[in-house]
Amino acid sequence: MSKNILLIGGSHGIGFEMAKALHSNYTVYIASRTNEELYSLDVNYISFDATTETLDESQLPEELHGFAYCPGSINLKPLKMLSIDVFKEEMELNFFSLVKVVKTIMPRMAQDSSMVFFSTVAVSTGMPFHTSVAAAKGAIEGFAKSLAAEFAPKVRVNCIAPSLVDTPLAGRLLNNDKKREMMSQRHPLKRVGNAEDIANIAVFLLSEKSTWMTGQIVGVDGGMSTLNVS
Repeated sequence: MSKNILLIGGSHGIGFEMAKALHSNYTVYIASRTNEELYSLDVNYISFDATTETLDESQLPEELHGFAYCPGSINLKPLKMLSIDVFKEEMELNFFSLVKVVKTIMPRMAQDSSMVFFSTVAVSTGMPFHTSVAAAKGAIEGFAKSLAAEFAPKVRVNCIAPSLVDTPLAGRLLNNDKKREMMSQRHPLKRVGNAEDIANIAVFLLSEKSTWMTGQIVGVDGGMSTLNVS
């Protein structure tokens, strides 16, 4: 019997690459605001805005074997330009909406199932202009570890912490050759990430190949968080 995977956000970027990698071997459910390129994949689409709606459980299978929450933000500004409302919006999208979905689906998570969340390298490595996103993603890391402890051994929970990834979300940071080269040179591996780099790790964490991993923050960042090669 095919196992069921639910992705929140999967119509572009990392989520879409995950859907492409998963749909041949799993029954994939994608809940997102748009379905854009999903018509080319054999997936079940659920219209859903994580920030304003409650997930319609009637469209989900009785059991889920994997879950990933993909929505995120890149709002890089000096603290003086960030209002309290911006911090609240970052927390709502990245963290509170995640918690709401997890509380909805947790009763459906099967034995030996897996959850994957997304953080950022900026939580472990302090970076200027990242205060709002690092705060929101830091909440996710703490939540993931506590959730992993609470639901072991039934549900594994891991978190991926990428550096800059070439997706539509990062478009304004990589919209010309000079910016792309500058961002690439900041990483020991001398390139920014791509969606497949992150999706490959996420698929691994959702699969049976990672059954002895839980409560981990997995850095996929071109070496940025641990190496200094300047």
